[in-house]
Amino acid sequence: MIADVFHFSFTVSDLERSIRWYTEVLGLELVLRQRQDNDYTRTLVGIPDAVLEIAQLRIPGAPPRHSTHMLELVQYLRPAGDTVELRTTTVGVAHLALMVDDVHARHARMRAQGVVFRNPPVAIAEGANAGGFSCYFTDPDGITLELLQPSPARLAALGLAG
Repeated sequence: MIADVFHFSFTVSDLERSIRWYTEVLGLELVLRQRQDNDYTRTLVGIPDAVLEIAQLRIPGAPPRHSTHMLELVQYLRPAGDTVELRTTTVGVAHLALMVDDVHARHARMRAQGVVFRNPPVAIAEGANAGGFSCYFTDPDGITLELLQPSPARLAALGLAG
């Protein structure tokens, strides 16, 4: 049985740049930084000479459920990774949706910080999130992220309405 989500991870090209972006632009909090240069990691990732630099981040004020972090950023120091186009139509490409309480204000603030958005906040007209708003944007490596403002009805259904 799968009990819950522990964390998720993105491979990045420049860990320092990504830490700055995810903390300064998104407001996440750096929990831990570490280098993984050991047999366990090489076995886990299936790369005999792997050396990884890792940053673990969390949403400030969000109580931990099972882990101290929700996002892990990984830079492969050895072997260096390839840079590929991360189109949302490419099989295997994922995105992360972040719930916000005012998508329009967050969108405006992030645009002023130079974030490239695919679209302004759009009203969600159908499906489970109908009545909310959403927009897609990318991080410095082209990883797709989403800002999602749920509708009051969706928040109530999730037990989050105040």
